[in-house]
Amino acid sequence: MAALRLLLLCLAGLVFVAEAGPAAQGESKCPLMVKVLDAVRGSPAVNVAVKVFKKAADGAWEPFATGKTSEFGELHGLTTPEKFVEGIYKVELDTKAYWKELGISPFHEYAEVVFTANDSGPRRYTIAALLSPYSYSTTALVGTP
Repeated sequence: MAALRLLLLCLAGLVFVAEAGPAAQGESKCPLMVKVLDAVRGSPAVNVAVKVFKKAADGAWEPFATGKTSEFGELHGLTTPEKFVEGIYKVELDTKAYWKELGISPFHEYAEVVFTANDSGPRRYTIAALLSPYSYSTTALVGTP
């Protein structure tokens, strides 16, 4: 129970940092941002491969965007407001490759977040993830630009 409370506290801190931190030049208009924290080392998770998919009308997942997290554990510039239209999206984090690079054998192949972006006006979506080799926790923040 104490471990769960610590994990939740760390995730809450990650969410606070994701919202409070200053955006680098050109990032403020990006409608989708990913932030990843390594819970084992207590630091940003660097070079985590990220894939974004959009659900098609036939239910198939179509590739939408890709990238890797920065030295701050963040990925900006995945899309533009014009391309990020209403729909169902999936963000997939390659946790297995991340932990393997650190010499750790992980339980999960990847972590994913599936969410709906709606057309109720301009929104900025932040997907925050807290990773450990045997578990992960995610949250999404939705705000105005």
